[in-house]
Amino acid sequence: MARLALLSVSNKTGLIDLARRLVEEFDFDLISSGGTAQALKDAGLPVTKVADYTGSPEILGGRVKTLHPRIHGGILARRDVASDVADLEHNQIRPIDLVVVNLYPFAETIAKPGVTLAEAVEQIDIGGPAMLRAASKNFAHLTVLCDPEQYGEYLQELRQNNGEVSLEFRQQAALKGFSHTASYDQAIASYLADTQQYTLIGTQLQSLRYGENPHQSAAWYQTGTTPTGWAAATKLQGKELSYNNLVDLEAARRIITEFTDTPAATIIKHTNPCGTALGNTLVEAYQKAFNADSTSAFGGIVAFNRSIDVATANELTKTFLECVVAPDCDAEAETILAAKSKVRVLTLADLLSGGSQTLVKEIAGGFLVQAADDIVSDTSKWQVASDRQPTPDELAELLFAWKVCKHVKSNAIVVTSDRTTLGVGAGQMNRVGSVKIALEQAGDKAKGAILASDGFFPFDDSIRTAAAAGISAIVQPGGSLRDQDSIKAANELGLVMVLTGVRHFLH
Repeated sequence: MARLALLSVSNKTGLIDLARRLVEEFDFDLISSGGTAQALKDAGLPVTKVADYTGSPEILGGRVKTLHPRIHGGILARRDVASDVADLEHNQIRPIDLVVVNLYPFAETIAKPGVTLAEAVEQIDIGGPAMLRAASKNFAHLTVLCDPEQYGEYLQELRQNNGEVSLEFRQQAALKGFSHTASYDQAIASYLADTQQYTLIGTQLQSLRYGENPHQSAAWYQTGTTPTGWAAATKLQGKELSYNNLVDLEAARRIITEFTDTPAATIIKHTNPCGTALGNTLVEAYQKAFNADSTSAFGGIVAFNRSIDVATANELTKTFLECVVAPDCDAEAETILAAKSKVRVLTLADLLSGGSQTLVKEIAGGFLVQAADDIVSDTSKWQVASDRQPTPDELAELLFAWKVCKHVKSNAIVVTSDRTTLGVGAGQMNRVGSVKIALEQAGDKAKGAILASDGFFPFDDSIRTAAAAGISAIVQPGGSLRDQDSIKAANELGLVMVLTGVRHFLH
């Protein structure tokens, strides 16, 4: 008797080719439901509708199709248990050898603007997860596929093993099935949950060589059923991504999302920007960012907000870099970058918008969850606290410095001019130390430049230090009990001082 395959998929990528190979190469009979059955029929493939196979029509507008003993008995039966085999024969149930199921697009639905609760609920799959879990549980006797990328591997298994599938493959496919339903349920639970519950489930994309240091193990996980963010990136060339690469790439992504209107480049070392700049062209932005701190840029992570062009690619080949990422890369630029074959070059179409809305940090006995610091800077809400008012160009420079400072580890100080970082003081235990580092790095270029601070100044000493170095304007959140001391010093020294009313600590 021919073997039986059950196909019921929302994502129909690769469906027809798989079904045709099953029928023509391996003599499978097909049963299917809903739109999948229609797609197979339209392709001229022999298929039996689930309703015809079970003798029970689809009801409740399609909500109940596959929840039937002839389906689940065929999936769950243990072929080496006599009573199970007898039950199949007594109830005229055929054993199912292959279950191909993926689920309603719940995550994609709730991502749409304005989706209603009722619309979201209708995308909660019931029959699909039930079949996936049943088939995954019974992997000793059948195969379950939930991802179109598995189809080719499954067919290869059949071809290499005289039409059979190895237990190892079936077990790995079952693991993927359980991971698929777990991620799906997590998306639903997160959507419906109140603040008393938070669930985080991921599917391992790959095991990493090591973590931050060689003695630490590490792995990369994808959340959700559809690859997004870095899981959806395309690696054009280079070595495998490391744990530290991915951490730095995410830091680079967060900075580059701040700049969408003008070509921008940022160079990251240890999650901090050593150079960030805007330019009339992408290559100009990169050159400015690189020259801001060419020493630290060596071995850095570079992110762009525009497609990499030829001129930029030529500049990128002039120094050693770990990773380069952009929304896209011109074909000729890709050829040029290939000369540096070890450099990891990635494209990520949603680089400027693909960030998580929540951030999770593990602590002993649990974890912390916070909303992402994605507030949009609005200069119309800033307060000019000093007597001297900023010129339009100074205000634009203050905004640039403030956007960069937001992504520097606290205590953070950033000095900029001409939409380019000149000095960055990051992660110091006191703000005075960060000011000193940033100003020393800027050197003589600090004259007429802008200084941004992620937190308020509790004393006026840093204001006086900045003025002595030639800084002309300062942007900071304000909020200190001694704000007036800093404002008074700014007025005395002829500086512009702007208070944003928003703090950007980054620990």
